[in-house]
Amino acid sequence: MEIRTQNGQVMFESEFRQHIKQNGGGTWDITTPEIIAELGANVVFEGPQAQPTRYQTAFRDGVQEIDGQWYTKYSVADLDADAITAKDAEQAKSVRQQRDDKLKATDWTQVSDAPVDKTVWATYRQALRDLTKEQGFPWEITWPTEPKGV
Repeated sequence: MEIRTQNGQVMFESEFRQHIKQNGGGTWDITTPEIIAELGANVVFEGPQAQPTRYQTAFRDGVQEIDGQWYTKYSVADLDADAITAKDAEQAKSVRQQRDDKLKATDWTQVSDAPVDKTVWATYRQALRDLTKEQGFPWEITWPTEPKGV
């Protein structure tokens, strides 16, 4: 639990207990919003989460008072060009890994004695290989539908 003191300092409960003790206050067994208020402080509740876009990052940006209660505040910031490039590369690697896993799981369909329609499965497997050529790659992927019972 986080606590905001009268002077605006935000600290965790254990730090607050130590702060009170060092400043002549007593100790207590339980912590409730009422006890904290009696000690001249406020509980800091978890605030609404920021919703970053693909090329942004969310970060904690202090606390804010809303309707008489204190909440954590979150903001967003744009990523720089290097971070965007790294994020795109990470996403592409993840999609390729998923694709490779799907290909490995269907390798058996291409052996000579597999009891399946090899052409249907070969078409599916080629669609998996072509994912990296899609216009929205690596973020907007339309996965091909795996053949069933073929």
